[in-house]
Amino acid sequence: MSVVVFTAATGLVMAPGSMNPLVAAIAILCIAVGAGAAGALNMALEGETDALMRRTRGRPVAAGRVRKNDAMAYGVILSLFSVMLLGMNTNWFAAGLLALTIVYYAGFYTLLLKRRTPQNIVIGGAAGAFPPVIGWAAATGDAPWQAWLLFLIIFLWTPPHSWALALYSAGDYAKAGIPMMPVARGAKSTRLQILIYSLVFIASAVAPALVGMGGLIYAVVSVAGGLGFLGLAWRLYRSRAGDEPDKADTVGREAALYDVKAQAKPARDLFAFSILYLVALFSAFLVEAVAGLGA
Repeated sequence: MSVVVFTAATGLVMAPGSMNPLVAAIAILCIAVGAGAAGALNMALEGETDALMRRTRGRPVAAGRVRKNDAMAYGVILSLFSVMLLGMNTNWFAAGLLALTIVYYAGFYTLLLKRRTPQNIVIGGAAGAFPPVIGWAAATGDAPWQAWLLFLIIFLWTPPHSWALALYSAGDYAKAGIPMMPVARGAKSTRLQILIYSLVFIASAVAPALVGMGGLIYAVVSVAGGLGFLGLAWRLYRSRAGDEPDKADTVGREAALYDVKAQAKPARDLFAFSILYLVALFSAFLVEAVAGLGA
């Protein structure tokens, strides 16, 4: 959620032209509320499944603190509120993109993809990649190729990020009947796919520096961070992460995202670094846009 809001704000600031600060703040609020609405709908639809997994069983619906119907109503109301307010505050193109994102995540991903294909996170990752495009559209009323390059970076980042987590949470996903890649294709295949996606993702991350969209700061961050990302992906590929049950299952307690068996640490390290790298990329974009250093 934090990354969603941050990348949306970055897209808005990077867009050409000026924007009233209050209008900009309301736009970011609408995107945040829309993302929260999608999360509420997801939890309403996934309450029974979330209750089976250690990582998610503390969520409100799964834990029984909120009723499914109440969460569904809450999500629908927030969706309508965020989309309508964004449309009235900025433009209806941005509002339409926000509505599409909510429907895509709560409907297409949660109901159709998640339990049917190990490519669920690849196709469904588009939902998390839309925020910078929505932010850009809120500022200008359109979405040029620069906005879609931001989309591509997040879209290609999602598989290695999510599959690294899945490698040491495979027991949870198997218990819930969700065919994440390690469950459906095995850990070895997943590690190879993470490496391949990492190469493509790093190329997309460096691309803005080559096409004049990012300046010197972005170039340094993207290349240095990309080399670190690739090194961790190679280390993960050469490891045996995911070959044995994760620590949550063997220890039998609530396991933190970063508390794993020694064998799974390469997966944990890539997962953690992937978050830092994505935030660093968009921070570089943001700094250059605010300072007037970017193209």
